[in-house]
Amino acid sequence: MSVDRAGEARIVQAVHGRHERPADPAYQAGLAEELRQSYGRAGLIELYGRFAAGDGVIDTLMRKAIWQAIARSCGTGLQVAGGAGFKHPETFDIGNGVFIGAQAYIQGRFDGRCKIGDNVWIGPMAYFDARDLVIEDSVGWGPGAKVLGSTHTALPLDVPIIRTDLEIKPVRICAEADIGTNATILPGVTIGKGAIIGAGAVVVSDVEPFSVAAGVPAKFIRWRSDNDPMTNMSREGRS
Repeated sequence: MSVDRAGEARIVQAVHGRHERPADPAYQAGLAEELRQSYGRAGLIELYGRFAAGDGVIDTLMRKAIWQAIARSCGTGLQVAGGAGFKHPETFDIGNGVFIGAQAYIQGRFDGRCKIGDNVWIGPMAYFDARDLVIEDSVGWGPGAKVLGSTHTALPLDVPIIRTDLEIKPVRICAEADIGTNATILPGVTIGKGAIIGAGAVVVSDVEPFSVAAGVPAKFIRWRSDNDPMTNMSREGRS
């Protein structure tokens, strides 16, 4: 007698976290440099629009090359899915093996900084108010998750809030943290190393390393343990 086990959970190996990134084609660095020299920042932004949405080989290659050409620094193995966008990419420092999902958007600031470490995975439709943002190595960023880097002071009261000054606060996402789908990280927050943020959480204060936080506003749920499947898989990946 067969048993329908379709409803049971499964644990399978991660793809991005374990996959060895192939080296960039030998010509890619030269292409990025030629684009930088020939177009300049404004020209590269215009050129990007031609290749932003397609999934073909040329579109994919050109997105990578343009990101490499226009960022302040950019490592190898970058992947940029269709529809991913940026503002002030000249303030970005991007590590090796970074994946940027479809329709993700990184909004930098002309005098800000955005640092993305090695092997970071950014899900589709993620949003970054990257005015003073550091994402360390091996962070997973869920689809639709957001980080806000600034708020209006809302003072004085007789001025529309949208016209009041901005207060920019640094956001730090430490190595190996995992940010759940549709979570929101508010200005000034630090997410500790290896922490897990639950789906839909609104994080208003710092989260301790290797803890799990969830809810609105996000609160401490538990510490990660050796029996946590995510901990074990992470450890196996580093061995």
